[in-house]
Amino acid sequence: MLELSPWSRVLGFHSEVSDHSQAPMWKWKQLGIVLLVTAMALVAVNHGLNTRLQQQGCFGEIFSRDGQRHFSSRTSRPQRQDHSSKVYHNWELFSLDYEEMVKSFKVYVYPFGNSDYSQVFLPHPDPYDRKLGNFFSEHMFKINLLNSTFATRDPGEAHLFFMPFSINAMRNHPRIRSEAMISSFVESYVEEISQRYKFWNRTEGVDHFYVGCHSVGRNAASNSRALQQNAIQVTCSANYYQKLYVPHKDVALPQVWPRPLDTFIVPPEKRTKLAFFSGRAQNSHLRETLLKLWSNDSDMDIFAGTMQGSYEDALSRSKFCLHVKGYEVNTARISDALHFGCVPVIISNQYDLPLSNVLNWRSFSIVLSYTQIPALKAKLQSVTHDEYARLWSNGRRVKRHFGWHHSPREYDSFQMTMYELWSKRHFVRAPL
Repeated sequence: MLELSPWSRVLGFHSEVSDHSQAPMWKWKQLGIVLLVTAMALVAVNHGLNTRLQQQGCFGEIFSRDGQRHFSSRTSRPQRQDHSSKVYHNWELFSLDYEEMVKSFKVYVYPFGNSDYSQVFLPHPDPYDRKLGNFFSEHMFKINLLNSTFATRDPGEAHLFFMPFSINAMRNHPRIRSEAMISSFVESYVEEISQRYKFWNRTEGVDHFYVGCHSVGRNAASNSRALQQNAIQVTCSANYYQKLYVPHKDVALPQVWPRPLDTFIVPPEKRTKLAFFSGRAQNSHLRETLLKLWSNDSDMDIFAGTMQGSYEDALSRSKFCLHVKGYEVNTARISDALHFGCVPVIISNQYDLPLSNVLNWRSFSIVLSYTQIPALKAKLQSVTHDEYARLWSNGRRVKRHFGWHHSPREYDSFQMTMYELWSKRHFVRAPL
């Protein structure tokens, strides 16, 4: 009897061959049929995958005979994913997962209540008030979540639970204000929801999160060990070495100031200054070093404290805009630079950059260490015309990820932050 291969059995070749002289011929015929059917199956699988990618609006990677990679997409998506740019670590996987998030992700928002402290939980009545400054992202996140399809009233379908207290509102509340009082208030809030609801106690807060966007907010969890160790902190103060920030658990929130979204972008050839920075020197030794070395250089606008002229004009006429650590690793200077078409230069060693799970920051910004400040000008001047054009163009591409809208829009700061939270959901999902 002819011994059949596993593939032959699967394909139904069960007949016996009594004439041993014909066995080789049958074997070759069977092998040929197996190979033909296998090839047809692989073609079908490949066709199905390509069809799915096209339906999802994603980029399909096609290899030509010369082995070069080419990319195709629908017109509803960016026309071309230039592999040399690598703005996204993996656009195909990200876009598929992003669309699944938009369809599926649900967040339960704890009720606000009607106590004397209700203003701590309610959305800000005027989030575009310029006085909010560094807290704009904090308030816009809450407003966007409440106006989105992500918010659910059914905790049974929720992937995560949002604790809607506002650090900024606490700082302005007459009965809270101080950092110590904020920590005590948050501790009491966690105790209250753990007693009134069953969701916190299932996981000790692992599937819960809160949002804050300044240095005061990072200490909000200091009185609650479970909040520190388990709950997700969504914060602008995303410092790898800050004791209350836990990388890979917490989320870096893009820090953005309220600005018009339709700003005119000055093209590279009309930018007359090499670099720009304006900030208080006393906020860090790093800034003191920068100002000491470069504040008098005529090719760069490096200012201490309040600058002369318009901040927006300085961003628009400069090729590079410096983000230099102050009291914190974070400021809104990165989003400001992208907003006005200036290539960000990041000199902040411990910064867990926002959206870094998705974006390749080196494709649209320059990242330098503290020790490179003395060589700053030489580093920037060494950037070739083509390399700068690539950085500038990529900055235009990622700008949409660093803007907030009153109602959420595709791929904006809110939805990208939600995607970062979506990526945390699989760590724990306890049944109700």
